[in-house]
Amino acid sequence: MIIYPAIDIKGGRCVRLTQGRADAETVYADDPATVAEGFRAGGASWVHVVDLDGAFAGEPKNLAVVERIARLGLKVQLGGGLRTRESVDRALAMGISRVVIGTRAAESEDFIAELVASYGERIAVGIDAKNGKVAVKGWVDTTGDSALGMARRMEVLGVSTLIHTDVGTDGMLTGPNLPAQETMLNAVRTNIIASGGVSSLEDVGELIEIQKESPNLEGVIVGKALYEGKVILSELLRLAQS
Repeated sequence: MIIYPAIDIKGGRCVRLTQGRADAETVYADDPATVAEGFRAGGASWVHVVDLDGAFAGEPKNLAVVERIARLGLKVQLGGGLRTRESVDRALAMGISRVVIGTRAAESEDFIAELVASYGERIAVGIDAKNGKVAVKGWVDTTGDSALGMARRMEVLGVSTLIHTDVGTDGMLTGPNLPAQETMLNAVRTNIIASGGVSSLEDVGELIEIQKESPNLEGVIVGKALYEGKVILSELLRLAQS
């Protein structure tokens, strides 16, 4: 299982939001690249980066910071505001390993099909769910579409990786919504990266047990638990590799 330590960028700083709310922000570092370097030194090979300003504005706002992270040698998975072909092309040309399309994926299957045709496995789709419904635009709006329905459509389009976030648990340190993750894993064969709520080694251990029955569970994103000292990256990586 791949551990994806998370870096959320807002105003050029490393922050975490509770349940995606812009008014529930905690700043953890002034320089996200320094945080990323710490993750690299701790043994991480991937880092999950979200441009929060981009997610709210609809276009990337922190690409200069993201580029500095990419230059560290980490594989960067980037989401937030990537809603045009131009922004996707620019991000991937910077050396980003994989981009995550969220809002635009919910709006246009043609857009995703075009990106998959051009970039293949470098295109992931983020499915952010509030009570089973797809949330978009930085989780500000909720559509009437079901997360499972969207996942099945993305699979048909050839998307190789889905990032399934349970908005209700994100940043809460209450444990992941395991039933929701299992339901998603059983709905598609596409690789799934679980996100939201991880608060302990035990949480990751439970996901590893689920992976034994659902090998398409490729990894897990861990954010606030790392910043709050609830988990240690080296221990997570050791558990994931054992």
